[in-house]
Amino acid sequence: MSDTDPQQLRSLLAAVARRDAAAFRALYDATSPKLFGFALRILNRKELAEDVLQESFVSVWNNAGSYQAGLAAPMTWMTTIVRNRAYDLLRRMDATVEIDADTFDKDVMEALESSDPSPIDVLSMDAEARALAHCFSRLEGLHRQAIALAFYHDLSHSEVAQQMKLPLGTVKTWVRRGLERLRTCLTRLEGA
Repeated sequence: MSDTDPQQLRSLLAAVARRDAAAFRALYDATSPKLFGFALRILNRKELAEDVLQESFVSVWNNAGSYQAGLAAPMTWMTTIVRNRAYDLLRRMDATVEIDADTFDKDVMEALESSDPSPIDVLSMDAEARALAHCFSRLEGLHRQAIALAFYHDLSHSEVAQQMKLPLGTVKTWVRRGLERLRTCLTRLEGA
């Protein structure tokens, strides 16, 4: 069993959600080298990547209970947290840095679907990650963007509405319907 075996990581995340410090240590030991490499690739500075990794694991500790195995593989979920923290740091360092949601979606999809070995291997290209990427790519563009802003950028529904310049009710509906479509698509792929 590899250190980043999805089933093992799911078990560790479940234990972390119950505030099991030993499980958190095991999760950190198993995933931090890959997550650090991913942060370093985005930030290009070791000390910044170390800070982002620390912030990310604080977030993992605080949010492990919200992890949903049906939506993402464990490494995909943790990589998304690292990516969010790295971009947040870039934005704090330079207010002119702007992340284009369409480009972000494209990058995430390419990373999830890529079979080329690279630092993106952090995403643990297992069947679940590929299935999620496939289903996510089938959503309508604006629904995909709303979900990406909510989950990849950790924005609230009201923040997504503000960013997309849409009514709050519309954003909530798009996110809910998009998640339902993802669930349906993933269920169909599981049964195939």
